[in-house]
Amino acid sequence: MPRIDETADNLLREERSPFQFEIERDRVANLGSRLVRDRLFRRRVVEAYDARCAVTGLKLINGGGRAEVEAAHIRPVDRGGPDIVTNGIALSGTVHWMFDRGLIGLNDDLEILVSRHANAPDSIRSLINRTGFAIPPQRPLERPHPAFLAWHREHCFKH
Repeated sequence: MPRIDETADNLLREERSPFQFEIERDRVANLGSRLVRDRLFRRRVVEAYDARCAVTGLKLINGGGRAEVEAAHIRPVDRGGPDIVTNGIALSGTVHWMFDRGLIGLNDDLEILVSRHANAPDSIRSLINRTGFAIPPQRPLERPHPAFLAWHREHCFKH
């Protein structure tokens, strides 16, 4: 608001700057926090499963000490799943791929389910450890939560 003693002639005037609609935005902070989040989730899940695939039972470590196993989300983050150990499971690459595509799933008691839509169910069964059940983490609090397993069966697993 202008002061009473100011006249219209000496008011501050600003020129409008042109609108820039295609600006290169810095996304480093967002990607950086996602990378940190992904690394933390992977580390926690891999540690919980002792670097062992829950389905095959294989524990493969490369020459640099890195585990082959991947941390799979049971309910993906982009579908509302959190980055917590109980929404994760350690799976080898091929098994992770099958899990994400609904070719395998888990009952609440961790029995491994093979989809009847799989084109090679016997090949899939040959990858599953002898018990037919996923190998859970040692600590009961880190086991897959039944709510996430149910979500995967309802939305991903091909019955």
